[in-house]
Amino acid sequence: MLPPFGRIFGMGEKEQTKEEHVDTIEETIEETINPDEVMQLPLAEITPNRYQPRSIFNEEKIAELAQTIHTHGMIQPIVVREIADHEKKYEIIAGERRFRAVSSLAWETIPAIIREMNDKETASVALIENLQREELTVIEEAYAYQRLLDLHQLTQEALAQRLGKSQSTIANKLRLLKLPEAVHQAITDKLITERHARALIRLKDDEKKVKLLAEIIEKGLNVKQTEEQIKKQLEPKEKAKKPRFKGVSKDVRIAMNTIRQSLTMVSDTGVNLETDEQDLDDYYQITIKIPKKH
Repeated sequence: MLPPFGRIFGMGEKEQTKEEHVDTIEETIEETINPDEVMQLPLAEITPNRYQPRSIFNEEKIAELAQTIHTHGMIQPIVVREIADHEKKYEIIAGERRFRAVSSLAWETIPAIIREMNDKETASVALIENLQREELTVIEEAYAYQRLLDLHQLTQEALAQRLGKSQSTIANKLRLLKLPEAVHQAITDKLITERHARALIRLKDDEKKVKLLAEIIEKGLNVKQTEEQIKKQLEPKEKAKKPRFKGVSKDVRIAMNTIRQSLTMVSDTGVNLETDEQDLDDYYQITIKIPKKH
């Protein structure tokens, strides 16, 4: 019989039918931590899960959990695995919030169940347990989905089926990973919403994304206003009217027209040129910008 997460992700079995994947995440988590033998392990010998997707822990909620544990005791033990060649003997598989809460109470030991799991299984349990709680930031959630896809070589559709989510939900979260780190941090700090971030994806240039991000934060733009700003940036700019040459020699007119024709030929090859012509007192000035990437 395969372990619970093996049944969901096909560990140790070449092929599984669709019916074999109907286990809910709730049943899987419950079976994974179903008590076999609860042991009192020293807190000093336990280390957090290296695959923990959560980067931010709400200290206020940890304190509330600690107070509950102090009053009612540990209702559910944490789950750990033994680790070799390490100064600490156990690594948390599930229950890091409980571990942090108990640590704040200065207890010497914590109720725990020891499981035999490899790195792949440990990572899967940590990721899925946190996804189930729905307390991750959208960026943490996106990284968790990507990690599961990489670990198990799944398609987005297959992952969605196993997690009981829609494929579009997972796809929309994964798109956020393409945004610059500054946008990720703004989401994490709750300076912008996920919808703001998804709107920014339409801009191809990362510098423009970061610049508009600063404007959103500074001016407090809502999603609709953000989308309007993006629409303006994506609309083709009207070409500036070219100055008419009055009172200039025929040779100057020929020279200017020759330059314009040359620029048109270059544009026709697909190069996105930006040109600006200015009629100054003593001369005509033509500025040409040629992008290095197109």
